[in-house]
Amino acid sequence: VPLQASGGGLVQAGDSLRLSCVVSGLSFSTYGMAWFRQAPGKEREIVAAISWSGGSTYYADSVKGRFTISRDNAKNTVYLQMNSLKPEDTAVYYCAAEGRGWTTKEPNDYGYWGQGTQVTVSS
Repeated sequence: VPLQASGGGLVQAGDSLRLSCVVSGLSFSTYGMAWFRQAPGKEREIVAAISWSGGSTYYADSVKGRFTISRDNAKNTVYLQMNSLKPEDTAVYYCAAEGRGWTTKEPNDYGYWGQGTQVTVSS
């Protein structure tokens, strides 16, 4: 599996977490990257996306101002800093890679997916 996500856990509302996704076997610096999430009984949704250079980002309205996506091309790693977490942020979080280097919110644009990391926020 070329994408390995980590950093999830059980936290209280208002706490912070940082997710990491290490990419191997791909030319990481040419790929657009994103974080998606899926809560029980709900469809997978985009959280944030970042272009190959980091110069373009996209955030879902529900996380704007609280979450920050970033990448370190030297470390083949994309991050999701999550602050002011809410119970409604509880989900399995997946990182994904998109081969054109773009910032896109469409799951079908992403050809590679990580295994997911659970984030649980208690009230």
